[in-house]
Amino acid sequence: MDSATMSLRSSLEEMLDSLRRRDEQPKDLPPALPARPTSRGRLPSARRSLPVDFKIGEKASELASKGSKRKGGKMEEWVLKNGEEAIFRNGIFGRRRAMKVNQPEESPYVEMVEANSVKERDGKVDDLESQTASTTSAARPDEKMEQGDAADYVLKKELRAWCWLPTGKWELGRVQSISRDSARILLSDAKVLTVPVENLLPANPVMLDSVDDLIKLGYLNEPSVLHNLKHRYSHDMLYTKAGRILIAFNPFKEVPLYGNDYMVAYRQKCSDSPHVYAVADTAFNEMMREGTNQSIIISGESGAGKTETTKFAMQYLAALRGGSEIESEVLQTSCILEAFGNAKTCRNDNSSRFGKLIELHFNPSGRICGAKIQTSHIYSYSLCMQSRVVQQASGERSYHVFYQLCAGAPPLLKEQLNLKPAYEYEYLKQNGCLTIDGVDDAQRFHKLMEALDIVKISKEDQENAFAMLAAVLWLGNITFTEIDNEDHVEVHMSEGVTNAAKLLGCEVCDLMLALSTRKIQAGNDSTFQKLTLKQAIDARDAMAKLIYASLFDWLIEQINKSLEVGKSRTGGSISILDIFGFESFHKNSFEQFCINYANERLQQHLYRHLFKLEQEEYTQDGIDWTNINFVDNTDCLNLFEKKPLGLLPLLDEESKFPTATDLTLADKLKQHLNTNPCFKGEMEGTFTICHYAEQVSYDTTGFLEKNRDPLHLDSIQLLLPCSCQLSKLFASHILKKSQNPMGNLLQVKDFDQQNQSVGTKFKVQLFKLMQRLENTTPHFVHCIKPNSKQLPGIYEHDLVLKQLRCCGVLEAVRISRSGYPTRMTHQQFANRYGFLLLKNVASQDALSVSVAILQNFNILPEMYQVGYTKLFFRSGQVTALEDIRHRTMCGNLVVQKYCRGLQVRRSFKDLKDGVTTLQSLIRGWLTRKHFAVLKTVEMSRLNHIKVDQGLDKNLPDIKDYQKEQAQVHPSNPVDLQRRLLKAEAKLGEKEEENTKLQQQFQQYEVRWSEYERKMKLMEEMWQKQISSLQESLTAAKRRLAADDITNQRKKLDPPLNRHYYDSEDGMSSDAHTPQGTHTPEGTPARGPHASHAAIAKDSNGTRNVVGNLAKEFEQQKKVFDEDAGFLVDTKSGQSVSAGNSYEEFRKLKVRFTTWKRDYKARLRETKASLQKSGHFEGEKALRKWWGKISPKT
Repeated sequence: MDSATMSLRSSLEEMLDSLRRRDEQPKDLPPALPARPTSRGRLPSARRSLPVDFKIGEKASELASKGSKRKGGKMEEWVLKNGEEAIFRNGIFGRRRAMKVNQPEESPYVEMVEANSVKERDGKVDDLESQTASTTSAARPDEKMEQGDAADYVLKKELRAWCWLPTGKWELGRVQSISRDSARILLSDAKVLTVPVENLLPANPVMLDSVDDLIKLGYLNEPSVLHNLKHRYSHDMLYTKAGRILIAFNPFKEVPLYGNDYMVAYRQKCSDSPHVYAVADTAFNEMMREGTNQSIIISGESGAGKTETTKFAMQYLAALRGGSEIESEVLQTSCILEAFGNAKTCRNDNSSRFGKLIELHFNPSGRICGAKIQTSHIYSYSLCMQSRVVQQASGERSYHVFYQLCAGAPPLLKEQLNLKPAYEYEYLKQNGCLTIDGVDDAQRFHKLMEALDIVKISKEDQENAFAMLAAVLWLGNITFTEIDNEDHVEVHMSEGVTNAAKLLGCEVCDLMLALSTRKIQAGNDSTFQKLTLKQAIDARDAMAKLIYASLFDWLIEQINKSLEVGKSRTGGSISILDIFGFESFHKNSFEQFCINYANERLQQHLYRHLFKLEQEEYTQDGIDWTNINFVDNTDCLNLFEKKPLGLLPLLDEESKFPTATDLTLADKLKQHLNTNPCFKGEMEGTFTICHYAEQVSYDTTGFLEKNRDPLHLDSIQLLLPCSCQLSKLFASHILKKSQNPMGNLLQVKDFDQQNQSVGTKFKVQLFKLMQRLENTTPHFVHCIKPNSKQLPGIYEHDLVLKQLRCCGVLEAVRISRSGYPTRMTHQQFANRYGFLLLKNVASQDALSVSVAILQNFNILPEMYQVGYTKLFFRSGQVTALEDIRHRTMCGNLVVQKYCRGLQVRRSFKDLKDGVTTLQSLIRGWLTRKHFAVLKTVEMSRLNHIKVDQGLDKNLPDIKDYQKEQAQVHPSNPVDLQRRLLKAEAKLGEKEEENTKLQQQFQQYEVRWSEYERKMKLMEEMWQKQISSLQESLTAAKRRLAADDITNQRKKLDPPLNRHYYDSEDGMSSDAHTPQGTHTPEGTPARGPHASHAAIAKDSNGTRNVVGNLAKEFEQQKKVFDEDAGFLVDTKSGQSVSAGNSYEEFRKLKVRFTTWKRDYKARLRETKASLQKSGHFEGEKALRKWWGKISPKT
């Protein structure tokens, strides 16, 4: 390996060399600290400044052959001349990039001024086209991995890496081993693959997954970016920053990221996560703080969500200072613009088919005081805006307003316009797509009319606008009939012709003549040329497109007039640009040609702005930095614009030849531009342009026709004398726009000669737009469509990567990373990494701590810069510090885990011992307390027994005391004092005894109260039981009385019985004999008189038993009442002592219970004997017998 190759080493190799040198030095020598900054906290830089002529380029071999000097393993000097190139290698896998540098330049739009003619403007454009720099080649994903020390570093650290699989996808894995040409990678599914080294790219550590800013990624390669965005998208984090660009994903579903709560959070700085609200808030704050106009540029392909993002930005700006009438009008403009400017496409159901610039004006207090909408005509001239009116692709619709008008117009309006359903108009039914799933066109039309009312467009103007829409639809129904063999045609008289003429306010014959002939001016004479079928159809469609485009422009003017309130008091403005993103289809035509040209200009504006801001920040913080002009896309822009051999000049030149065709245009472009590195001519009328995003092939079919303005003199002459005000206004506006260089209004006859091509108008309007944007501070939002199916939760890597390339996000981030992409303030850096140092060093000021960290961990001086307030790092340096911090924190966590475990175990042991001691004390106290209670109860019981004895003993003591008091002689004071003390002592003793007696008396009172309550309850219970016994006795007496009455009746029954026996069977009397017909002695059986005598005897015996029971009850009742009354009187001490009353009461209760049990048993026996005596059965039988004999009697 020669010296030149050895000199070109990566920053990682430099770091490894420094580590080896450090290991070879003696261990006891501390590293030398750099000199302390002398002013404003700035550290003298050890990095050599890059030369002024340093640039990014493609040719790396030339510089390698010349070589460069190195001294001590560090780069000492760069010797570069104009045209020479240098190679940088960054990252552990040795990514290569070439860089070129030119002198700085001013904006290419600064000198762009308003001119009075197209020639003057084109002249200015030519002067400005040579003032930009050259292009760069972006890092590619297939760059090769460096060997040697870098491989050793990868092996030692076992870094994660992206592996390119044969399936064409990137897979995340971890390097297991590496050889010269291959590496073993452990994938996430535990598989081990051996892949070539060139198929590996470094992956970021786990801690950097899902970062909210791509700048923070240690390695900015495509798989790392896609992985980060996918992780955030899967967690509904739709917004991600890419430096100063906001990436916004379309979720295709409702997400809780919008509304008043989120607006308040971003307004009050409670949230710092990426959001379109944050971009709008930043623009508003910069406008209010710095007094400069701002712009928010929203781009993306169809279906990416540009329209909705624009709405969210406008809603936030309108809500900053509270809602008002003007702010409500501004928000309603979105509904109007969507109806007239959006359509269903194969990629999006609500695709915006025009570019618009909404300029919001604010007063000094920050409230919206006016607005202005500009379409800039970038998409107005026979591009997407006009062509969709007359022709749509399969599965697409025309503009929403046509279908809304047919579906939701009131009956009166339908009658005035002769409206029919949408399927009866040729312009709408071409491919059968008339509706959108989930969209009600009639309801949308009512909302459109409400929005028009809010914006203060009069009812008359609304009806006129709807009349123009209906006229466009009826023009599409006009047909033609061939009249000769030369394919000449005339208009077929039909409903379409009459209705179109009526709505336009012209005569039917004039309309038919304008669509079938062309007026040719030859000097002062004019002739009419008949048109062929194709020419007539083109003339009809051109008129329809003209009317719709003019109607759209007129509508914008009316909205701007309504929103001009307060504009004179404006304090600043914020412009929101909603424009098409880069497009590349299978077949690309003139529309994509113009769109991609506009995006080339916007991309250059992005590059200039980002690099300008980077350099301003470096300069403000005072770091060593030489202004390096950014790499732009000037070569591609020169291909479009440069005269006379640019794409647009050659296209205009070819369009002027009547015999030119699309194939002659392709041959001409190939002939003049084939040597341009950004152009490549193809076969069959196609050519390829190398854009900043990718190479795009264009088909020249239709280029010339679309570049020419097909509107001719006859259409202008038809509209000028129309009775309809809008038709006449549209024609006059067209003539007004086509003025001669002296500013005079052209005559109609000169219109065709002075008419501009679409390409020329497009370029002029684009430069006006760029000039306006150059006077503002831009903020960029790129909308991304995650999948082509428009379904939530699906992430297509290839589609997302294509959009990232097309919108230039990756290249913009690489521009930011080309300098010092990672930056932290001194305090932030010290707070995050200061714990890695010793305590005495970490306690110093933030700048000293930051410098000590950089020196201690051997960050190479070329990899960072110390500014006045911030530290600036090259790419990947913070990743190394984060790795050290992560490992240190993991070690700290292990130590803390064991220390905290030991502390917790010790604390638990101490707590357990304390709890055990406390429990023992509490249990002892409870036991003593319980013992004291038991002791008190026992003492109370003993005192109760001695109460009476204590009272008797106290009487003699009282008498002795009285005697002693009587014997006191007042003449002896000493003796009197002694006796007084003795008396006081005895009095104290008596008072104590008296207190005890009072306590005992109170206890007795409580007990007597309880006894009295219990006795009352027992008395009530006895009364109830006695009442029950009385009721039973009364029932028994009534039964005995009934038995007596029955016996008396039986005495009167024998004569009847004898009569019955005599009159009936004589043997029947034997049946009533219990023992047969004879007694045991053989005597005749007893007659009826004998049986009744026995019954009477039994009845008398039973009556005596019941009488005895009644007497006994009365006696016992009297006895128990007397005893109970006696016990009740014991409370007052009338009969017995108080001590025995309770025992007597208990004995009385037992005696009463015993008697009651015995009395009930005898009462049951008496009842049973009454039932056995047969009285009840005899009475029953007697009644039965009496019932039988009564009928016979």
